[in-house]
Amino acid sequence: MTAGFGAGDGRPMGADPDAMSGPAAERPGPLPPRIEPQPPVGATWSGTPGGTEQPTAVPAPRTGWAAPPNSGQWGQGAAPAGPPAPPSGPAPYPAYGAAPYAPGAPASHGGGYPPAGDLAAPPSYPAGQAGWPGATPPPVRPTRRRWPAVLATVLIVALAAVAGVQAYQLDRLGDRLAATDGRLAQAQDGDGARLDGLEKRADALEKQAGAAFNPEAVATAVLPSVFRVRAGQFTGSAFAVGKPAAGGGTNLFTNFHVVEAVWEGGGREVFLERTDQRFPATIVKVDKTNDVAHLRTTGKFTGLVTAPTAVKSGQQIVVVGAPLGLEDSVTTGVVSALRAAQGGSGPAIQFDAPINPGNSGGPVINGSKQVVGIATAKARDAEGIGLAVPIKVACDGFKIC
Repeated sequence: MTAGFGAGDGRPMGADPDAMSGPAAERPGPLPPRIEPQPPVGATWSGTPGGTEQPTAVPAPRTGWAAPPNSGQWGQGAAPAGPPAPPSGPAPYPAYGAAPYAPGAPASHGGGYPPAGDLAAPPSYPAGQAGWPGATPPPVRPTRRRWPAVLATVLIVALAAVAGVQAYQLDRLGDRLAATDGRLAQAQDGDGARLDGLEKRADALEKQAGAAFNPEAVATAVLPSVFRVRAGQFTGSAFAVGKPAAGGGTNLFTNFHVVEAVWEGGGREVFLERTDQRFPATIVKVDKTNDVAHLRTTGKFTGLVTAPTAVKSGQQIVVVGAPLGLEDSVTTGVVSALRAAQGGSGPAIQFDAPINPGNSGGPVINGSKQVVGIATAKARDAEGIGLAVPIKVACDGFKIC
């Protein structure tokens, strides 16, 4: 602590102004000491972070007279002396927990600055508290990016919507397919019924077509299977019938009286002629009673189909043969009657189609292109009376139909 002099009012601080009178009152006397804050005894000031000063040791208590803050030259007021200016930087901490020194406030008796007994430990500050001097800044948390989660949520919602739409469309498609299947089933049932109706109608039309006699169609279908037979000096007709012969070749029917001379002479070979072609044939078996002979050739020809039922009177027929050697001749007529067997001969079909020598052994065909008989004879001195062996008689005797 140092003392100084300066202008003042000539009174010591703390003296009674009424006691100061006379010459001594006008005579300048010694100035009271000027008080400046000093470090306590045994303590030193040291810098701390932030530019503040704090004592490093607790000072010992001080006693004695403390001058008023208005010390200076007598008769002149002096500026109160304050604590030393703190270093530049943030504001210093309060010293020792006491109120800072205020100019004009008298110091308490028995203490100096800071007053004895007011010393305290430096205040403690919360560690890491934002805003306090020397505080550690709080850790910076990384900002979480929320857009991936938002994007994932949007994608999930979109996928769910798409799945829902697809499920709805599949459900509707299933309903449409079921309805289509129902319509198709109904259409198929209707088509089946119509097909049945068409088949029945076709059968009826076939029957009508069969009933509608067409000699041209019959002749066209039959002629390739009919031949002229030359047996020695006699000629007649023959036709292929049934399925192909065993071991290949073709079976044929003709009249026995056509090949009788060859058969009775011990021969078995005859010839089949058609246009400019000639094929050898063999007499396999004969039926003299019914006037039927079975021939076989190595050539392959289409056999005619035999009728499953007997003919009726009035049924239209076509007779094909080689009358007088004229091959591929066709005549038409109707069945006049079906004659029973007489005089040891078998039953016969009477028809009115014109025939002549050479027609013997030729087929008699119905409107369905089926063989119903084998032309065999005509009445002498009469017209329109021809006879034929029923095809059933021939088939039952030779088993080749």
